[in-house]
Amino acid sequence: MKKRRLVAVFGWFVIVSLLIGGLLVSEMPLKSADAESQEYQDLRLFTEALTIIKNSYVEEVDTKDLIYGALKGMLRTLDPHSAFMPPDEYKEMQIDTRGEFGGLGIQIGIKKGMLTVIAPIEDTPAWKAGIKAGDKIIKVDGESTRDMTLFEAVKKMRGPRGTDVTITIMREGWKEPRDFTITRDIIKIKSVRYKVVDDGIGYVKINQFQERTASELESALKSLKEKKIDSLVLDLRNNPGGLLKSAVDVTEQFLPPERLVVYIKGRSGEKTEYKTKGDRPYYDLPMVVLVNHGSASASEIVAGALKDWKRAVLLGVQTFGKGSVQSVIQLSGGSGLRLTTAKYYTPKGISIQNEGIEPDIVVRIKPQNGEAYPVIREKDLEHHLKNEQKPEENKQQQKKEEEQEVAPIQVDEENDVQLQRAIDLLKGWRVFREGFPGDN
Repeated sequence: MKKRRLVAVFGWFVIVSLLIGGLLVSEMPLKSADAESQEYQDLRLFTEALTIIKNSYVEEVDTKDLIYGALKGMLRTLDPHSAFMPPDEYKEMQIDTRGEFGGLGIQIGIKKGMLTVIAPIEDTPAWKAGIKAGDKIIKVDGESTRDMTLFEAVKKMRGPRGTDVTITIMREGWKEPRDFTITRDIIKIKSVRYKVVDDGIGYVKINQFQERTASELESALKSLKEKKIDSLVLDLRNNPGGLLKSAVDVTEQFLPPERLVVYIKGRSGEKTEYKTKGDRPYYDLPMVVLVNHGSASASEIVAGALKDWKRAVLLGVQTFGKGSVQSVIQLSGGSGLRLTTAKYYTPKGISIQNEGIEPDIVVRIKPQNGEAYPVIREKDLEHHLKNEQKPEENKQQQKKEEEQEVAPIQVDEENDVQLQRAIDLLKGWRVFREGFPGDN
């Protein structure tokens, strides 16, 4: 049986310096071709076209290139998170979970057929070169990015440390594109950062969910506990997701054993549940979780579980709304599929597909000096899956309203009103817990 792995990956956000792969092994059997032999008779149309191209095209063509191209086209007709991966791309995806390789350090996605920068990663070559969120990447080393897949773009922008790549950028307000020649570097992204932000208040930022994220979080919480914190801010903003297993392992550090974190259902309707195991200490400190439009997939799993169990207060703005899970399936010849095979549901049975998670307290950050980029969510992507619990209605009016939503390109801590509100909320909790001055 071919290998199948599940990924709660935010497929639209692809980090050039780090593409999250899938490492949760599933025992779901693959359906054999014989099971639908009638449908597969239609393959003769494909073989007829293939034979004609091989025999009659003006130049000699490689059969493997034709088949790979056909497979890529086939997967493009599905949802935006499914894709065919030739051997080199499949190998890249396996490597990516380590979080270290040569690249530029930008998050990219496809918007209206254009390769678009979601955000540069701080202190990387792209960041230092001045690449900004919302930039349209027109060319990579002179080659047009039109109809280029995310993985093809990633492959072209990655490379050995010290080598150069030229990307052609079109930015809002510019009259014509400009070239940026950037030197690749080793991108090392630590998935967890932490500090004490106020007296007794700890802060943990999870950038994405990798293999080591849960162990990094465990170390961070242990260190913060030694510093005598009595409450915590968990920052999941702009976290594009990652490994499903990692999301579950992170959540169980804040919930008692045997609590449902998430369950998934495939086309057959069979339900698979993921619960906390309790093989590590869990922390019951008062907690605020920060979320925004860039909180997606695995980060939505964590936020959804903590909200459903009333374990934390969610603060920020509506999350991205990716409620699907991908299986990474190895094919012959070293290639693979990243195929959407299930939807996931919060402990209360809620699908967040296209809807996202509404925070308990809505706090928006206004762009400073007009530097902003348009907010993009799952429902804005072509071929997105529908939410069976909430049919899409008034789509034109909804789209018109959402086109006006923008987010700041950069936010420093001084202007981070979401973080400040979280700190104030935890301080208020402390006052109520300890009593007001003068109380007897």
